[in-house]
Amino acid sequence: MTPTPQLSPATVPSAVPSSEPAPSLSVSPSTANGAGEPSASPSASAGGSTGTEGGDGDWSDADAIRFWTPERMASATDPALPAQQAGPSAKARMRRAASAGPAVAADMPTAEHILGLKSVGTIFTYSADPTTEQMHAHKCSASVVESPGRNLILTAGHCSGGKAVFVPMYAAEYTLDKQTLGFYRISDWFVDNRYVHNTKKPISDLDFAFGRLEPSKSGKQAQDVVGANKLLRTPGYLNKVTMLGYPSSHDPEDHPVRCPTQTEALPGFYQIQAKCRGMWGGVSGGPWFSQVDWAKGTGQIIGNVGGYNGGGNDANVDWLTYSPMHGDWFFRLYDEAKNNQHVEHGSSYDQPPLPYSMGGGETWSHAKLMASGEYTGDGKGDLIVVWTDGEVTLYTGDGNGGFTGERRLAAPHGIWKNAKSLAGGDFSGGNGSDLLVVFDSGEVRLLPDVGTEGVDGGIKLADAGSIWSHADQITGGSFGTAKYVTDLLVRWSDGEVTDYTAVGDKGFGTEHQLQKPKSAWKDATLVTAGDFTGGNDWDTLVRWSNGRVSQFQETGPGGVGKEVQMAPAGSIWSHDSVMTAGSYDSNGWPDDLVVRWSDGETTMYTHTGATFGTEHMLVAPK
Repeated sequence: MTPTPQLSPATVPSAVPSSEPAPSLSVSPSTANGAGEPSASPSASAGGSTGTEGGDGDWSDADAIRFWTPERMASATDPALPAQQAGPSAKARMRRAASAGPAVAADMPTAEHILGLKSVGTIFTYSADPTTEQMHAHKCSASVVESPGRNLILTAGHCSGGKAVFVPMYAAEYTLDKQTLGFYRISDWFVDNRYVHNTKKPISDLDFAFGRLEPSKSGKQAQDVVGANKLLRTPGYLNKVTMLGYPSSHDPEDHPVRCPTQTEALPGFYQIQAKCRGMWGGVSGGPWFSQVDWAKGTGQIIGNVGGYNGGGNDANVDWLTYSPMHGDWFFRLYDEAKNNQHVEHGSSYDQPPLPYSMGGGETWSHAKLMASGEYTGDGKGDLIVVWTDGEVTLYTGDGNGGFTGERRLAAPHGIWKNAKSLAGGDFSGGNGSDLLVVFDSGEVRLLPDVGTEGVDGGIKLADAGSIWSHADQITGGSFGTAKYVTDLLVRWSDGEVTDYTAVGDKGFGTEHQLQKPKSAWKDATLVTAGDFTGGNDWDTLVRWSNGRVSQFQETGPGGVGKEVQMAPAGSIWSHDSVMTAGSYDSNGWPDDLVVRWSDGETTMYTHTGATFGTEHMLVAPK
């Protein structure tokens, strides 16, 4: 598990380690964030034409310097943010911070000020209407990207249009003609013709744009001066990124900020979202780096601020920022920009198939119990989850460490709210895995082939009021009888541990005592099992109350096996709330560990052995 970072102005994180971290400023970041609260319609200066607006014939470097006085540069605002909302009042900030709630406030990162990155800067634009030049001039963020002409920038679609200049590593302390890395007029815009500004509809998936730059006054192309970033496809919904931009609407000094954070799906959209305070209006168009070299000043970009609602800030949420997925349409526009082509793509937008998302940490913090098995009978590992409200859900595995869909097996507020522990296994000999469940009352039921038969009814193995009310954890495995999962390990409330071999629809089979009552196992908080060592018997994994994690190798009727420590006491594993092991990836072996953490983050450790395997995030933390 990777905990959500809590940043301060002094910390200097980056997406990847660097020998020379970006210098930070001793400027306190804002205590609340967001990319801006979009207006119902864009200003006249934010036109999204795919052609040139105000070309070189009536727009020169001298014109830019004359127009962009320090006062005008200081008054620029993000086009996704009405001028009157650029700087929320103190009372408004207090209301917004309160609406986030203590759970959000505890773990959310905060953007920190830095001196900047060479390849990232600002866009200044003004409209042709002299009555609006001073009041509605706007500013966005942008980044130089690789191109044959060495002259392209990436920004948001709602930032395009008008007579504009790009200022790399913009420093508010200097006038336009004194900027360290110069400035570059934008002579052409490339925007998907179907894009509609600042909408909450799926068409906002297309909120990206490219600008073609003229050489600087010295005749150099921008890429030759500041370098260029590499554009990569957004690999999926869950990514670790560093967002970078200039939040001028709530930053009087007008310094850039960065925020290392975690992305997740924006449901219903071909977009991702990330939580971070301090990403105020002005960051629109700013890059989302998957990797960045702070010394070199460039990196790899998988997103940009934009999309739903102009990139962020619903009325009651200041701390969410959005990005379109960089997929087929994004790279089609990129190719057009590199080839200096303007292409009409019709009038309708057909949203691509959305990758399956398991949801967010807020939901998964309510996952109470989990059990692995091949419940659908297709040979791929599936996951059953019992939620705190009693709902039961089956997640269908894709055989490659992920999931393709979900299906409800039981509605909330039924008997499953009283489920205490459960285990998957092949107890009844059917086509799919079975589920064995212990209820708080002591009742135990075996549910054969739950993927097809469901979780109603089943076979009662113990009545309410039985000794099984003291069974705190159960886990299925192959503990000494056969290659199939027909055995059951039980950790009782008094610390006794027993192994039931050959469990089936006729009963619990043969009991073997592995640990006597009052043993150290009384402090075993979580127990699961898998074949981590490849021996004759499965291995048992225990998370103790102090955060220590142990693996007991070759558990069987003769004992719990050899103990190997996987994590020490006081480790981050004290936040492991639920875990199960199964076969989820392509090797077809039950050595993959699924963990739900206290903050809702859910991860899979594939190919786990005597040490934890490779970590893959399934659900981002809340």
